[in-house]
Amino acid sequence: MEMKIGVAGSSGQLGSEVLRILSRAAPRQQVIGISRTPSSALGRFGDYDQPETLVSAYAGLDRLLLIPSADLRPGARSRQAIAAIDAAVAAGVKHIFLLSATGTREKAEPAMGAAYWAGEQRLLTSGAKAWTILRMNYFAETFADQAGMAANTGHVPGLAENRVAFVSREDVAAACAGALSTDGHVGATYNLSGPDRVTGAERAALLATFTRQPVDYAVLSEAQLRSAMNGAGLPSFVIDAVASVLAAQAEGAYDIVTGDVEKLAGRAPRALRDVLAGRKFAPPTDTVAA
Repeated sequence: MEMKIGVAGSSGQLGSEVLRILSRAAPRQQVIGISRTPSSALGRFGDYDQPETLVSAYAGLDRLLLIPSADLRPGARSRQAIAAIDAAVAAGVKHIFLLSATGTREKAEPAMGAAYWAGEQRLLTSGAKAWTILRMNYFAETFADQAGMAANTGHVPGLAENRVAFVSREDVAAACAGALSTDGHVGATYNLSGPDRVTGAERAALLATFTRQPVDYAVLSEAQLRSAMNGAGLPSFVIDAVASVLAAQAEGAYDIVTGDVEKLAGRAPRALRDVLAGRKFAPPTDTVAA
């Protein structure tokens, strides 16, 4: 019997990768991408900011993966998560898979973790027929995107020395696809991590190796961090997001290594070093921040 699998947020980098893997790994299933910009015959329109579009977008699905948006406006992702879960329940989705974050605990807005907490709590009390929570660690690619700035400033900032089990976006996608296409995950919470817990000093050393520039790990106070970002002209909601992520790192939220990626994806996750090795780093500019 053909199963209908939906991926909400399918136009993003993670969602499109989940669709790609599912189309190859589950050819007998009907895979449906759901987004504000559906791009295929099997795509459906569904906008987290237009809850009235979601029930029809999720109708008839056996399994549905809800991927958070990249919207950093305070409270936006919490509202979106609650709307999507309510719509999935109303649509009669048989099994809801929620993408969350490692170390999720009660947080208030504007902390990034507030949306993950709100989503998990809503799912647990929603009356969903079946659910699975997939908690991702910090993306290795996101850290790699920061390499240019680190090479220019000579610093990787943090609020305390800490360990992060960076996980690649592709490994998270493969784990999500594995969970969606197999049985045995009802009521499970998985933590999707990379293979190593990398300290601040170790990741600064890695960046120095690949950028060929001196880079150290600089422990700042939150006030210093916010002042530096404000001086760079970043909007307040971005400053809040970055500060809350670094605070979560300092609290040890990402300091966990599990075998869940391998269990769900059928292969071991890549290390941060391997992700960085696959990137091309531009030479630093002549501008060096104090």
